[in-house]
Amino acid sequence: MTILRARPKSIDPIARVERWLDEARRRGAPQPDAMALATAAPSGAPAVRYVLLRGIDARGFVFYTDTRSRKGGELRANSRAALALYWDVSGRQIRIEGAVEEVAPALADAYWTQRDRGKRLAAVASTQSAPLARRADLLRRFRRLRAVYHSKEVPRPANWTGFRVVPRTIELWIRRGDRLHHRELFTRQRSGWSRRLLQP
Repeated sequence: MTILRARPKSIDPIARVERWLDEARRRGAPQPDAMALATAAPSGAPAVRYVLLRGIDARGFVFYTDTRSRKGGELRANSRAALALYWDVSGRQIRIEGAVEEVAPALADAYWTQRDRGKRLAAVASTQSAPLARRADLLRRFRRLRAVYHSKEVPRPANWTGFRVVPRTIELWIRRGDRLHHRELFTRQRSGWSRRLLQP
């Protein structure tokens, strides 16, 4: 007699991230796509800030920024980063670590055209992270650009683009009672993903 054994389901932590994000949205999490982005300077000095997750695909997790910003400079000098998302409404956290690559210009163009006009003008007006003598100077530039592009499309500046974090590891964390939290660590292998449990 031949015994048929069910094939083990493939491990896809990126699909799990998508499901968790959808659940956080459904449960009303405030700003569910906000994620902490950690970068490091060539010296090793770390920095962290929040950015918005603007795309998930099989290759990784995408956000957009000005390449002249501190994070843009650090990502170009040290193309590794870490991300963290947390939703209190569902008691779930995700940690992602991996290499960073710039997205194709066509993808950056497509996302740029979806942004509100005011946000596009603000991105052109601001040299992100550069010192600012007076806020009035920034607002003056914004108003001037609004007049210049009154009846025209606002082109995407070459310095504004997207970055994709290509995960090497993804950790999924679920809140449990008595601090006995559930933790799964996924590591990318040549043949797919491996999975192991971690103690809380």
